[in-house]
Amino acid sequence: MSNKKVHEDQKYIDGLVNNNSFIIQTIYDKFVPKVINYVKQNSGDEEYAQDVVQDTIITIYNQAIQKNLQLTCPFDAYFFLLCKRKWLNTLKKINNKEVTINEEVLSKDDDATQFVFETSIFENKQNLFNQMFDQLGKACKDLLNATFKIKSMEEVAASLNVSYAYARKKKSLCIGQLTKMVQESPTFNQLNY
Repeated sequence: MSNKKVHEDQKYIDGLVNNNSFIIQTIYDKFVPKVINYVKQNSGDEEYAQDVVQDTIITIYNQAIQKNLQLTCPFDAYFFLLCKRKWLNTLKKINNKEVTINEEVLSKDDDATQFVFETSIFENKQNLFNQMFDQLGKACKDLLNATFKIKSMEEVAASLNVSYAYARKKKSLCIGQLTKMVQESPTFNQLNY
């Protein structure tokens, strides 16, 4: 998809990344009513719809920050399909069964479908990482959190009151442990299809 032209709706992604209140309000005014209507027509209510919208916006923001998301389709199609997928997943969790959905509102945009697929995989990988990260010991979590925020290992070591050599060695061990936990998780193989 990298050879495709960036869509003019990239402005919505950029607006989210830059916390542009005008763009964010435009997203809520222009695209959210369609999602609310869809959720209400498919066993939900406005509160559920708002939760789906919030989760979707956070997911898009995270993907834009971490993966430099470049939109090659209309934002409306991408946003709606992502919200729809989140709502379906929510219904499956609530009901613990398959659900029947009103498909009339579904967009047929191939790029949007591809973006939703990629975003869902990204989100599932992020969730697995977070789940395994939470299982690490306190010392590993503290060290890795510090390295996420501070780029210099010398500063990380100083902030944790440990030597530079210890911080480097411990970071390597913690990343190794986290990688092993992620790769041994039953969910890991499902994410690499």
